[in-house]
Amino acid sequence: MAEPKRVERPLSPFMIGPYYRPQLTSMTSILTRITGNALVVAAVLVVWWLLAAATGPESFATANAVVTSWFGDLVFAASALALWYHYLAGLRHLWFDAGHGLDVPTAEKLGIACLVGSVILTALTILIVQ
Repeated sequence: MAEPKRVERPLSPFMIGPYYRPQLTSMTSILTRITGNALVVAAVLVVWWLLAAATGPESFATANAVVTSWFGDLVFAASALALWYHYLAGLRHLWFDAGHGLDVPTAEKLGIACLVGSVILTALTILIVQ
């Protein structure tokens, strides 16, 4: 019996590069997962700050110095961006789950709206908080 000829194919569509052309819809989906995981960093920072406040003045002084430093500002600004993006992408996925906007042009417009909307809402949040 003859050996079947094996066709060399990529193992996964997520092999971005020579096998798979990145698309806006796939990149926004991956970004949704990344922002969800990145929000844990801000949560850990807030929990550390609260625990330090409950522990004592020395611990709180250290935690407060980190939270109010440029690093804390950067983490919280990035977290605001991640939070707004994750929220808008969640709304987009609810819209998809209802069976709306599943054609490629609409899905791409919604992806762009999530990206632009998250930047605008983050800028408004930072302006309002300060």
